[in-house]
Amino acid sequence: MEKPVALSLARRVPRLDDRPLEKRVGLVILATDHTTEVDFQRLVASDRIGVYVARIPYANPVTPDNLRAMQPSLTAAASLILPDEALDVVMYSCTSASVVIGDEEVAAAIKAAKPEAAVVTPTAAAVKGLRTLGARRLSVLTPYTIETSQPMADYFAALGFTIDRFTCLGLTDDREMARITPKEIVAFAKEAMAPQSEALFISCTAVRAAGVIADIEAAIGKPVVSSNYATAWACLRLCGDNSARPELGRLMALPLSGEWP
Repeated sequence: MEKPVALSLARRVPRLDDRPLEKRVGLVILATDHTTEVDFQRLVASDRIGVYVARIPYANPVTPDNLRAMQPSLTAAASLILPDEALDVVMYSCTSASVVIGDEEVAAAIKAAKPEAAVVTPTAAAVKGLRTLGARRLSVLTPYTIETSQPMADYFAALGFTIDRFTCLGLTDDREMARITPKEIVAFAKEAMAPQSEALFISCTAVRAAGVIADIEAAIGKPVVSSNYATAWACLRLCGDNSARPELGRLMALPLSGEWP
């Protein structure tokens, strides 16, 4: 019989950092989301900023009623991200639901679990980004049906934006929205842009537009903001990362000005 391995206890306890990483970004994303985590790992996560995720129940199709049904789960989902630990930012990753629930209502639900965190929604981030770019006349591209897109058109109009063209792709399943190829996103973006518009907004956190923003801007000659691109920019700036990355698009070269949101 082999001699048992002798175990010993270290003579001192390890020194601990206050946090494993300096800044913490929490994501509340749909159970069906294929895109947000990938975009945030590429655009936001670093050796200084950690990205931590909770998924929220969601059932297709994408309709105003199904989107609104997520509201009661927001607080519980946020509370599961590093329980009893503070977060710097929490981002709720659903553009159309942020419209039908309301930015302020989303923020209140998340702050019930994480009161210290700044709350980012794709709609609030898009508005902040578009205003930072100086754009007031917009073209908008969504993957949704007209029924689901109408509240978004009303949202931007109520905030003082002029919408020159609003294009809907008519999809009802966010998993299909995530499968639109980057080449198709660029092609539809070019078709969706009205000549008189000052910027293009591409809605939906499922759509993989954040990776082709610079390509679209080169094609249309105007600034482009997408849901995940805007929230990534806002989360970086709220975490104190003001580094300019113009290769990712015009907005990523600009600071966050004024109060959030």
